[in-house]
Amino acid sequence: MTVTVLPPSEYTGGSAGESGGAGGGLGDLLGGVFGRRSSQPRPRRGADVETEASLSFRDAIDGATVSLHLAGEGPCQVCKGTGAKAGTVPRVCPTCEGTGQGSRNLGNFAFSEPCKTCRGRGLVVDDPCPACSGSGRAMSTRTIQARIPAGVGDGQRIKLKGKGAPGERGGPAGDLYVRVHVDPHPVFGRSGHNLTVTVPVTFPEAALGAEIKVPSLNGMPVNLRIPAGTPNGRTFRVRGKGVRRQDATMGDLLVTVNVQVPKTVEGEARESLEAFRKFTGGEDPRADLLRQAKAG
Repeated sequence: MTVTVLPPSEYTGGSAGESGGAGGGLGDLLGGVFGRRSSQPRPRRGADVETEASLSFRDAIDGATVSLHLAGEGPCQVCKGTGAKAGTVPRVCPTCEGTGQGSRNLGNFAFSEPCKTCRGRGLVVDDPCPACSGSGRAMSTRTIQARIPAGVGDGQRIKLKGKGAPGERGGPAGDLYVRVHVDPHPVFGRSGHNLTVTVPVTFPEAALGAEIKVPSLNGMPVNLRIPAGTPNGRTFRVRGKGVRRQDATMGDLLVTVNVQVPKTVEGEARESLEAFRKFTGGEDPRADLLRQAKAG
C-alpha cells in the first residue's frame, strides 16, 4: 500500500491561505501592510495524505470498512511536537513575535513571507530535542479504519476529511485521499451503475425462445425470457439488479446472450438439422450484404 504526503496547497481546503493553514493570504498581507502582529504562534493545518486500497468486486458494490496503514510525518512523540529537549520549552520567536511570518517591503507595500529565523514555526528552540533535532516532527506509522462507500468504481479517489497528517499547535488535521483499486470478477463486469454478464444459450433456445436462469451478484438467479429468433449478442435488461446509486436507487443487470453452436452433430440431431436446412434453403442471409458491397 503506497502512501504519499501531499502539500496542503494541492487540494481545496488545504491551501496556505486558509484559517488554520500554514500562513499567507489576504489577512497576512494586510497584517504586513498595517503592521498588525499577534504574539501567539498560529495553528498549522496538517498535510494531506494519499494512499491506495484494493477491494474485491463485491466489496466495491456493497461498501466495506478497510484497515489502512499510513506512514508519514507527525508530531515527535519524544517532545510532543514542541521540538525542545525534555525539561525545556521553546520560546516565542523574537523576530516575528510568534506569528511565523515576516514582511518584505516593496515600495509602498509590505508582503508577508515565512519568518527566516523560525522558518514559519513562530517558535525558537534553544535546546533541541535529540529525536527530531528541534523540528518537532518525526516519521510515524498509524492504522485507521476507513469506510469505503457502496458503488465505488475502479480508480476512484475517496476523500476522508480530517484523516490526514495531524496539525501543529492545535491546527486541524489534513485530509486523506484513498485511491481505490477493484479486483475483477470472474462472471460479472460493470458499466457505470449497471452490472454486465454474458450468458450462453443453445441454438434451439435462441431460435424457438426459452425461459432461462441468469446469475445475479447476490447469489439468487433471476428468470429471463428469451424470445424466439433471438440473435447472438443481443442484450437484455433486468431492472434493479445492478449497483446502488447515491439516491438509493439501483442500476440494472445487462445480460448478453452468446449462442452456442455444437462442435459435432450426430444421429437424429443431424438429420433434423439437415431437414431444417432443406426447409430454409431458399433464404440467403448474405444476399443484402453482397449486394451492398458490389454497389459500393
